Amino acid sequence: MQTVVYVQRRVGRKRGATLFYQRTIKEVIKLEGVGLHSGEQVQMVLCPAPPDTGIVFLTGGKRIKAVCDNVGDTSYATTIHDGTTKIRTVEHLLAALAGLSIDNVYVELDGSEVPIMDGSAWPFIEVIREAGITVQGSARRYLKIIKPVTVHEGDKSATLLPSPVSRITYRIDFDHPAISDQSCSMDVEPSTFAEELAGARTFGFMKDVEMLQKAGLARGGSLENAVVMDDEHILNEEGLRYHDEFVRHKMLDAIGDLSLVGMPIIGHLVADKSGHWLNHRLVLEVLSHPDSWMVLEGEPAFEETRAFMEA
Repeated sequence: MQTVVYVQRRVGRKRGATLFYQRTIKEVIKLEGVGLHSGEQVQMVLCPAPPDTGIVFLTGGKRIKAVCDNVGDTSYATTIHDGTTKIRTVEHLLAALAGLSIDNVYVELDGSEVPIMDGSAWPFIEVIREAGITVQGSARRYLKIIKPVTVHEGDKSATLLPSPVSRITYRIDFDHPAISDQSCSMDVEPSTFAEELAGARTFGFMKDVEMLQKAGLARGGSLENAVVMDDEHILNEEGLRYHDEFVRHKMLDAIGDLSLVGMPIIGHLVADKSGHWLNHRLVLEVLSHPDSWMVLEGEPAFEETRAFMEA
């Protein structure tokens, strides 16, 4: 997608502040786990990347950048591709990287799917924090929403509104006694992401398992990597990590999906029963309306946004 952007250089009051500059991980990180949908064992290696690289997946000699133009299927997960090679279920890892304000990483995979780990972003947060984060010498760019943009699908909607901070307000409504109608709203910073959203797990219903597996999905799903429900109850013995874990996981997914715009967004996402497909449509809609946003270079000024907290 060819878009003309207006770049406004902004310098925060503390020019040396951490988020003025791009960031990457300090050390190589190795992970292994099962693919949620493929059921295959996958080895993944996260490597530091130079400034302006972005998040780039490497598999089978192919290079696929995590940007919206490379999004393919959005059924039950977000898949990116280069036309011939696909990588499934990228949203939780992307959410972890975006949530910790990491701009540049190479993601090496020996399979076609990011390992699901425990179904949340928390395992990625833990290993990234252990490896450390390094500040690079190039300024970050932020996409600041200046006019509302909305997409609809039936009774579902997703909107990005102007806001001085990055914020999410999300509502879901499932016809299940364990979920029902849930809403949550919060500013998104590295500390709040890690504490309030990162541990929220993906979820599903036993009644859908056979249908999904016949479609080649959920072959690696289990009580170890998802919250699973029958018609009335949660089947996981340990219960929930948050009282509203379901809506928080949807918020986590949205952070990963919206990161495919290619830079952090300063705006307020208001979502009502949205999912991967509608999140992707919102990104495309925003980028197709360049009058709805501007690009800021460097840390957003204090009067425009609160200082982000150190990861």
